[in-house]
Amino acid sequence: MHPAKKSPSFYCRLAGGLLAGLLGSPIPLGICASPPAPPPELPLPEHAGGTLRLVASASGGTLDPQINYTGKYINLFANVYDGLTTFRKVTGPAGKEVVPDLAETLPAPQDGGLRYTFTLRPNIAFSNGQPVTTADVVASFQRLFRIGAPTAGAFYGALVGADACLRTPAHCTLEHGIEADAATRRITFHLTHPDTEFLQKLAFTHAVILPASTPDHDTGNTPLPGTGPYRLEAYDPNNFLYLARNPAFHVWNPQAQPAGYPDRIEYTFGIPEEAAVTAVENGQYDWMADTIPLDRLGELGSHFAGRTHVMRHPSIYFLPMNMHEPPFTDIRVRQAVNYALNRKALVILYGGPGIARPLCGLVPSALDVAGQNCAYTRGASPTAPAQQWSAPDMQMASNLVRASGTAGQKVTLVVDNTSADMAMGAWVRDMLQSLGYQAMLRPISSSLHLPYIQNTDNHVQISLTSWSADYPSASNFVDALFGCENFHPHSDSSINIPGFCDPHAQSVMERAKTDTSLSTTQRDQLWMEANRLIMEQAPAAPMIEKDNVVLTSARVRNFFYTEVNQLLFSQVWLH
Repeated sequence: MHPAKKSPSFYCRLAGGLLAGLLGSPIPLGICASPPAPPPELPLPEHAGGTLRLVASASGGTLDPQINYTGKYINLFANVYDGLTTFRKVTGPAGKEVVPDLAETLPAPQDGGLRYTFTLRPNIAFSNGQPVTTADVVASFQRLFRIGAPTAGAFYGALVGADACLRTPAHCTLEHGIEADAATRRITFHLTHPDTEFLQKLAFTHAVILPASTPDHDTGNTPLPGTGPYRLEAYDPNNFLYLARNPAFHVWNPQAQPAGYPDRIEYTFGIPEEAAVTAVENGQYDWMADTIPLDRLGELGSHFAGRTHVMRHPSIYFLPMNMHEPPFTDIRVRQAVNYALNRKALVILYGGPGIARPLCGLVPSALDVAGQNCAYTRGASPTAPAQQWSAPDMQMASNLVRASGTAGQKVTLVVDNTSADMAMGAWVRDMLQSLGYQAMLRPISSSLHLPYIQNTDNHVQISLTSWSADYPSASNFVDALFGCENFHPHSDSSINIPGFCDPHAQSVMERAKTDTSLSTTQRDQLWMEANRLIMEQAPAAPMIEKDNVVLTSARVRNFFYTEVNQLLFSQVWLH
């Protein structure tokens, strides 16, 4: 059974292109009452020291690492928390590989892919000095289901007992799904069916290991102890987030969690994107989280090319359409939106062809998965798709809306209030108006936008949002965003925003996830078939795929960009 909650010895309460020219006083948080472990008797790495200064227009929401699903904090959490496995923290293609983290080695699957046995590393402590035990591992996976983590069903639903946990989260034990032997430090996972990406899913942020005493609810602004090189020190979601060195950290696998260079990492919130660009250019901050505004890209290419990095990353913008809210209950309306999108215009609004490309399917080209086509472009259809997007088809879109009888209805498009999203959102609003709808734009703070558009209680008809891969796989876009198991009505953690569930598409995805006999090419073909089946019903309209444009200050050295965690803050040197 899950250990008792609310242990006072654990946690204390909160006290308070246009890029062609470029490239083509804080409130201390009592994280725990226990004294921290003494610092390891190891020298800090060369180039260590200083404070890395990050800036964003808004905070990223909850500090709970098993709930937060924003790239802004997930990338930050990579420096604070660890799972049994992780992605290799190196630059280049090798960063896609899974390596052991809190586990000593990567186990080979046994019993036909139904059993994985890990051995927990000894002598690792949380930032409050408490040793990491097998009980913490078991409790962390129970907690995923008890709190309704966004990926509980999607990533960890293959665990024995997961179905019962999804039905009655408060009583989740995973009794037969996870076995722990404290004496040998072994943890065994039992699956109901093989999962070809199980090790990758264990490497994702939601599977980090937390103390068993962590409460079974979203901890919000109260940080939790971790095992990485930094600990969360102080947080005011309206103003700042401070990280300091974790005194209990030592390097156990430099490929999984290397020692950090900066002494501190300080995040400042409330600085608009335009001001943030200028501040990074002038050295007041070292990196900005928000998308660089379109009108500043040429300036960066002309004057700051050496400090501006265009990095390929599997990331898209798309329009989820709520299949349970009129007018998008009608497939003809959803298809009309797909036909009407001028993806070339949206590329320009985001920043130009140097950093963005039209996208008509669900899988970005950065994943190098062949076989995607475009059903919604001029001269094409779901039954006769084109190889790629060429132009919008407003005539077809208008005909579909007319046939649906929905013209004249009110439609509200919900967008993030950042400049790039607002610009693209204004264009989409105008497009909806040209199709005959009474369309309006509703901007929401970036700290609230994603959970808001996920919750069915908010009756969001259509929204504009971006999505990046949790790990390098087409499943992250096809299954994560449209799998039946990822639709959770009345929840802020329902990443299947349209509420899409199709038995045929689901069966194809299930085979891609579970058939261990498939080659990589065969599995990719199944993901593309699922992509085709989903796009036939058009629960969303893919807009563009985008690269990351990263601006750093003049004092940043060792630009360390990984395939999964993007700029790895722990590895930045400060000159």
